[in-house]
Amino acid sequence: MVPYPTALTVAGSDSGGGAGLQADLKTFLALGVFGMSAVTAVTAQNSRGVTRVDLVPPEGLRAQLEAVFSDFPVGVVKVGMLATEAHADVLADVLSDLGKARPPVVLDPVLVASTGHRLTSARTEEVVLRRLLPLALVATPNTDELRVLAGSTDPARWAAAAPCPILWTGGDVVGDTIVDRLFLSGIVREWRHARVGSLPFHGTGCTLASAIAAFVARGASLEEAVHQGISFVQETIAAATNLGSVGGGNPSLPHGLHQKV
Repeated sequence: MVPYPTALTVAGSDSGGGAGLQADLKTFLALGVFGMSAVTAVTAQNSRGVTRVDLVPPEGLRAQLEAVFSDFPVGVVKVGMLATEAHADVLADVLSDLGKARPPVVLDPVLVASTGHRLTSARTEEVVLRRLLPLALVATPNTDELRVLAGSTDPARWAAAAPCPILWTGGDVVGDTIVDRLFLSGIVREWRHARVGSLPFHGTGCTLASAIAAFVARGASLEEAVHQGISFVQETIAAATNLGSVGGGNPSLPHGLHQKV
């Protein structure tokens, strides 16, 4: 019997601690889940931006994944930045080889930066679309990422017919109200909440996907995990607004730290 829920994040490292696998591991811990990681890239990053990216060799990613899966009972896999087509293929190969032992996968398709710039190649996007989406319990694209995945098709129509449930996150859409939409088995469930603050918070997408993964690891249904994950992010944003940020750029989230201060 596993003594506590577990989760594996496959993502890039953020030296500033606000996003990437650091945000994932902090979120797992805040929600009572034992976190493990497989690193795809190492970024020199802070709240103001990214100054350097060093890729982990794809075979290094494979070795990390195989080391974890050969020893630990992984309750859920959260996928973030995959960097290249080769990294996406390695992850798809390892997950596919697990067969019926494959844990649920929460896929955060990190394809487009908050500036609107594409972060991955068209070939990487194709691997995510063709090989990883069909393996996912849910994917959590923002509006720009959903448009990339949908191609020329209407994003909402594509999301309704996608190979896995889609949580269309609305934080990147301009307006005072944020709308998150879950497309699940022909039903669309919406969550609406007021936007907090004038600056975009750093790492909210990573935090939301990892929070959903944590609640899945704890046994929640997908719809309940999405609901609880959104609530966790909203509570954390409110705490960041009250406590202030440790960086000089876009504010970072305290990831449960506010509960201990």
